[in-house]
Amino acid sequence: MDSERLARAELVQAYKQVVGLGLTELSSGNVSLRYGEGMLISPTGATGETISQDNVVYVGPDDTWEKGLRPSSEWQLHARVYRCSADTNAIVHTHSDFCVAVACHCKPLPGFHYMVGAFGGDDVPCVPYNTFGSEALAIDVAEALKTRTACLMGNHGATARGRTMEAAIRGAHRLEICCRQYIHAQALGEPRRLTAAEFADFHRRIGTSGYAK
Repeated sequence: MDSERLARAELVQAYKQVVGLGLTELSSGNVSLRYGEGMLISPTGATGETISQDNVVYVGPDDTWEKGLRPSSEWQLHARVYRCSADTNAIVHTHSDFCVAVACHCKPLPGFHYMVGAFGGDDVPCVPYNTFGSEALAIDVAEALKTRTACLMGNHGATARGRTMEAAIRGAHRLEICCRQYIHAQALGEPRRLTAAEFADFHRRIGTSGYAK
């Protein structure tokens, strides 16, 4: 099997895994993989039942694709993140329940738990609302992901990136868990935030331990 077929198979498997984790339902999410000078991305309207190696779309470096195929409406978001983050090789965008719930408040996920630091800072930013598939949304997400491995998207959902597909999926899953825990914690009032010194110590420790990777 040639390298492109292997990459297409990896993307299909990843999409089905994201569905299996409950991070996307119907056709609400999309997944991509850097390939050559461009990317492979799930097609518009894809579901866990309909996605296949044959309908995965290759979008070239000139933002064109094969006639008759239609990439996800968020293809601009994926393409821009790849251009802005050289170490990113996979991207997962979801409308998972708890991420959406937090994102609809248009505020960052605060550092209420040390695992929030696993995304590269002391919070998870939330970019402003823009229409799905728009260049403005793509620009904002790419900018947020320059310093984080995931972000929330106001009144929309979440996006996670990774060096590998496994890492991107794990990031999307971890963010959903953190958002769920934050919502539960708020039942007792606004939870305590870790201090800058506490997060600095966390980042020092994971730098050598590999924990949370």
